Amino acid sequence: MSPINGLSVDVEDWFQVGAFENVIARASWDSLDDRVERNCAVILDLFAEAGVKATFFTLGWVAQRHPALMRRIVDGGHELASHGWDHARVFTFDAKGFAADIARAKAVLEDAAGVAITGYRAPSFSIDQRTPWAHEVLADQGYAYSSSVAPIRHDHYGWRAAPRFAYRPLPDSPLIELPVTTVELGTIRQAAGGGGFFRLLPYDLSTWAIRRINGEEGRAAHFYFHPWEVDPGQPRINHAPLRSRLRHYTRLGAMEGKLRRLVRAFPWGRMDELVRAEAANAPLWLPAQDIAA
Repeated sequence: MSPINGLSVDVEDWFQVGAFENVIARASWDSLDDRVERNCAVILDLFAEAGVKATFFTLGWVAQRHPALMRRIVDGGHELASHGWDHARVFTFDAKGFAADIARAKAVLEDAAGVAITGYRAPSFSIDQRTPWAHEVLADQGYAYSSSVAPIRHDHYGWRAAPRFAYRPLPDSPLIELPVTTVELGTIRQAAGGGGFFRLLPYDLSTWAIRRINGEEGRAAHFYFHPWEVDPGQPRINHAPLRSRLRHYTRLGAMEGKLRRLVRAFPWGRMDELVRAEAANAPLWLPAQDIAA
């Protein structure tokens, strides 16, 4: 029997992505075309049709402006979790600044939806060897889990030495880190958890990776994507770098159809449910053990 895989959505609008962080000023965000609620509605309907539940890692900035969307997510049986306040990467903070960012987001999310927030995903998977204090800050604020580490090498993020599956990053806390799903072929490790990997590459490659993880490795995979990825009509930022534009805009029109196939192809559940299933066997792995980062 296949494990229940984790399904998640990183709730941010098209202008808040890391690819555009140097070309779209935060001060201009409120003047731009706000499309996140419409795109989340498409996703919520898609999940309802397939009968699946998911986790929505949501920016506090979005929750402040769309409290009704937060309630709709929770009323649909989905988990609401934190994606930080405004998509600033964790390594741009010190510990005090990070604590303030996640506290602000948590308060707004909880106020909007009326539920406790216990899960966190760092913008752009930006917990890595530069932020050894991040998990301790999360534990201090009552988070049960994080899904913020990418155990790969990438030009935007990555902590190649980190474990591939759930682990405990602190010796004195039950906090669980659930890294981005990867698949290995020999010495090659490839991200296989969704996002651009799923949108840009053939559908069968993603399903092969999930089957390999579920079957040969006997582990749950987890998959993520963004609301802007189901929105081919979003504005174009033509002055952004070519690589950023290619990553962001390529195959947007194909994404919704691929998602409809995927959510029916495997068993899916919320990330908090996956964490509870993984917690008992999650080993302790400390940043001090990272000798190859």
